[in-house]
Amino acid sequence: MRQRGSRPAEDHPLAALIELQHISKTYRSPLRRRSVQALDDLSLTISRGEVLGIAGPNGAGKTTLLAIILGYLRPSGGRITLDGLRPRRFVETRGVTYLSELVQIPAWWSVAGALRRYAVLEGIRGRDVRVRVDAVIERLGIGEHRAKRVKQLSKGNLQRLGLAQALLSDTSIVVLDEPTHGLDPIWTQRFRDIVGELRRSDRVIIIASHNLDELERLADRVAILDRGRLSRIADNAALHVGAADYRLVLANDLPDLAAFFPAVRRSDAAREISYIVRGTLDEVNEGLRRLLDAGGRVRALYPEQSRLEAAFREAVGEA
Repeated sequence: MRQRGSRPAEDHPLAALIELQHISKTYRSPLRRRSVQALDDLSLTISRGEVLGIAGPNGAGKTTLLAIILGYLRPSGGRITLDGLRPRRFVETRGVTYLSELVQIPAWWSVAGALRRYAVLEGIRGRDVRVRVDAVIERLGIGEHRAKRVKQLSKGNLQRLGLAQALLSDTSIVVLDEPTHGLDPIWTQRFRDIVGELRRSDRVIIIASHNLDELERLADRVAILDRGRLSRIADNAALHVGAADYRLVLANDLPDLAAFFPAVRRSDAAREISYIVRGTLDEVNEGLRRLLDAGGRVRALYPEQSRLEAAFREAVGEA
């Protein structure tokens, strides 16, 4: 939810909007006389127009990082600015759109009533409240639930209500924490469309998620955290350059697939004619074209492993 106050962001597509310099965060417990290093010497620049994914194992520091960006926590060391301002000052004067991992809305509020309240908190006035609320209800497909109490909603519908609440805002920073949690496959796909609609040259979108497939589809870069440190920044466009393994499933077998692909081996998959072919995307596409010209019938072709998943495993030290 955005806090009160807003100002149109200037259009600087390539300028940095969020800068973190050597950020650390230590939690100390006086009673137990121990401390936990949640973030350690983390530096990161996020530019306008960018969708940044944040990934990492449990306890890697993702939640702490988001809390520092949102101004909920102060770092123990280092410096963070949002368009040159301290996070709390930025949030108070310009606002930030935020969807938390656990959507918490008073259980006795109705769906439409909750959105009307949030619209007023956003600074929307008069007839515009109803217009904006009706628009987000329609966009998230929760019209049939508008009169229900929040406590009556399923997990998926509650998540869609949270997304609707987030879409009421019009800010230059959008932070989504596990936004597809609880969504069915149809609404997971529609969420991708929503992110596409939210993209703007003056806006940063941050998506923290355990769903690497979604981050690979949606994000320009993915910051991979491990034990409080920034282990790697994966550029999704760069990840798809070079050779990779693809699983090819055929409806009919051909005697020599080596004539079509740079490297190919038969797979042991049961009840199907399956091969693993290796090559660049262009090489695989060219081989596929020649295979089809030779009478091959393809049931499926898909990456054997997500490239972001491979980069993630490497970054966190898992083979």
